[in-house]
Amino acid sequence: MTDHLHQPATGPTARPSGDEAVSGAPVLEIRPATSVQEPLSFTTARGDQTGAEAEWLRKAVADVRLEVFVGEQSVPFIQEMDARDDESTTIHLLAGGADGTPLGAGRILLEPENPARVHLGRLAVRSIARGRGLGARVVAALEQTALSHSGRSSVEVVLSAQEQAMRFYERCGYRVLGGRRYLDAGIWHQDMARTVSTVRAVNSTASASSAT
Repeated sequence: MTDHLHQPATGPTARPSGDEAVSGAPVLEIRPATSVQEPLSFTTARGDQTGAEAEWLRKAVADVRLEVFVGEQSVPFIQEMDARDDESTTIHLLAGGADGTPLGAGRILLEPENPARVHLGRLAVRSIARGRGLGARVVAALEQTALSHSGRSSVEVVLSAQEQAMRFYERCGYRVLGGRRYLDAGIWHQDMARTVSTVRAVNSTASASSAT
């Protein structure tokens, strides 16, 4: 599915269950965000990591993505929540307000056979937090996560960008790869990439923590 800047609806969202999962209409579980309280924190967890904190983080990430992709952009639930979410090579990142409210999310897909490259995806920012530079901060935190998990001094970060978000990624330093357009979940995309060797500031008093 898409790997781009997504911007959510104002209401809460959550994982569908029962009939809702079949119909694609998720039950909403996270509270509506009414404010953005600084400082923000950026925390991570692997897709297969156990423990209450990791499970809570993955659920919060899923809820942000469901609010944006499924609730706002009408992406089918089965396409948004894919099998990669639960793999050991997937790193989920959550951006939260000082009050604990989930505000943004994204993930990194590691490639053990090619540690010099990672895939950045599922970048989502809730509507209350838009226009504040949070999307760029989430990208920077994901890039830092990619570097720390690669064990290398530089890494190529690739992504599938919705065409409407390509200017955002260009401002983050990404370039178009090949220029081929393709449809994913009914939305036009193009591939983009950036080689990261130094980490741009996340601009938060709480740094991205790597869950290992």
